Amino acid sequence: MPTNPRDAADKPEDAMAQIARLREQVETLMRETVTPAVEEAAGRVGAVAHDAGVAMRGRADAVAGLVREQPLAAICIAAALGFLLGRTGR
Repeated sequence: MPTNPRDAADKPEDAMAQIARLREQVETLMRETVTPAVEEAAGRVGAVAHDAGVAMRGRADAVAGLVREQPLAAICIAAALGFLLGRTGR
């Protein structure tokens, strides 16, 4: 407990100064460490999503080509899959 009234008045100012310093440290940490890490992760996720999209389009084009070449086989496969899914869905 402060014995001097002046000491008691200085305590809130010291606390406010410490809070201000802590706030600056957190902002610096966010700016220098966290933000670049998040940006890098977002860039990687974007690249992976793009690559996955390209791969899926390529596979969809390949399947479409097979269906055009062998439409009867595609219809039979689709019917068999539909039947199996219908049976397992019950």
